[in-house]
Amino acid sequence: MRIAIIGTGNVGAAIARGLVGKGHDVTLGAREPENPGVTALAQETSTIALEQAEAAATAEIVILALPWAVSEGAIKGLGDLSGKIVIDCMNPLGMIDGTLGLTVGHDTSGGEIVQALLPGARVVKTLNQVGAEMMADNSALPHRPVMFLAGNDDMAKAAVSALLTDLGFAPLDSGDITTSRLLEPFAMVWINQALMRGKGRSWAFAAVEG
Repeated sequence: MRIAIIGTGNVGAAIARGLVGKGHDVTLGAREPENPGVTALAQETSTIALEQAEAAATAEIVILALPWAVSEGAIKGLGDLSGKIVIDCMNPLGMIDGTLGLTVGHDTSGGEIVQALLPGARVVKTLNQVGAEMMADNSALPHRPVMFLAGNDDMAKAAVSALLTDLGFAPLDSGDITTSRLLEPFAMVWINQALMRGKGRSWAFAAVEG
């Protein structure tokens, strides 16, 4: 698949590393593609780096790996993504009364907001429920980690499920895009354990069957 990763921070870089050698044509979409950190990542992962809109233009799958605070402006700058699969791996995080938390919920979600911003795209919410390290390489875990996904288009979810499998995850479909309202708070459980209760970042959730 032709994949554009929009954002080259921790999550975007981890996904790029996780896709190395998996047979995909990956392009990094960066605000400053000639930034030394971006060029180093491109060399490490055997990808190319382009401006964000240019990277998205020829991709079949566009992965949004951006801080939520800048996401709306960045998404609007990507141009027409109609018909493309767009993976939203962002969580709508912000400081609330001095504590990190979700800024939307109950009656909407980040995934639904992204779908509304891109009405012609096939948005799939996933890769938001675990730390970046597990996206880059989770092969040392004793069980294949689970990764839920939400979206309105079954064919898009099938394609994304194959990509999740390439990244070492066991995909589980949670339903339409409104079930992002479940997946984003679920991410907060990982954040709570990893960052606030001292469990660290080298773990993930698994669905273990008897």
